Amino acid sequence: MSRYVVRYGMMRNIGLMGVRGGESYRRGVEVIVRSNRGLESGQVLCEATDESTEHLDHAASGQIVRRLNGDDADKVVRLEESRQMKIETCQKHVDALNLDMKLVDVEPLFGGERLVVYYLADERVDFRELVKKLAAEFQTRIEMKQIGVRDEAKMLADYGDCGKPVCCNTHLSTMPPVSMKMAKLQKATLDPNKISGRCGRLKCCLRYEFDTYEEIEKQLPKVGAQVVTRQGKGKVLNQHILSEQLLLETEDHRRVLIPASEVLSVIKNKKGDG
Repeated sequence: MSRYVVRYGMMRNIGLMGVRGGESYRRGVEVIVRSNRGLESGQVLCEATDESTEHLDHAASGQIVRRLNGDDADKVVRLEESRQMKIETCQKHVDALNLDMKLVDVEPLFGGERLVVYYLADERVDFRELVKKLAAEFQTRIEMKQIGVRDEAKMLADYGDCGKPVCCNTHLSTMPPVSMKMAKLQKATLDPNKISGRCGRLKCCLRYEFDTYEEIEKQLPKVGAQVVTRQGKGKVLNQHILSEQLLLETEDHRRVLIPASEVLSVIKNKKGDG
């Protein structure tokens, strides 16, 4: 049985979806799938080959039910139009119950099996009364799903500082771990306002080239190392990692920028580096 990689749901879940009857699908085709949550609308990304699924961790499984037809498309539009009303209703009950939470969004599933309510909260919240009221109001199962600020940006943000749609809402299926070490190695500004994304956390894109920077850095003499070049000895003051160049202080106290390939040998690395 053929399988396809399909993106579906408000959180842009990635699933490996089987197909019955031998029907084939091109990239970008809109489909109705049956996931572990119920019937949902989604988009085919590619065929599930060994190469395309190599980097998919814990992808959900399911079934492609059919291509999105005219009636399906109309229903998707109606569900989208009803979301604001559902958000307002949920917020009304949250306020009435004085719950310490921030309502982010709601997601009515295509098949009507459930309504997923996404929220932020610092502490544990007792949702039993809220769920009871929402289930009675919407006549469906209510699923409360706590998310983080990066997930909130994934759902609500539009464009990043680069002028392009935010990565978390386009091609990222999981949020990569990002640290200040990555920003420092890439010589990025350490101004939090400039290296933070729409979620207020470090930008995901700081992770993309970090492995390349780290691999090149390992091959370069460390800052503080004493090296020998064709022009004589010098001390490494700085590394220009991507261009693989070194800023040296020569024995006569000049500062020169040279390709790392001109280093003949390393006399001494910075103390503590061996």
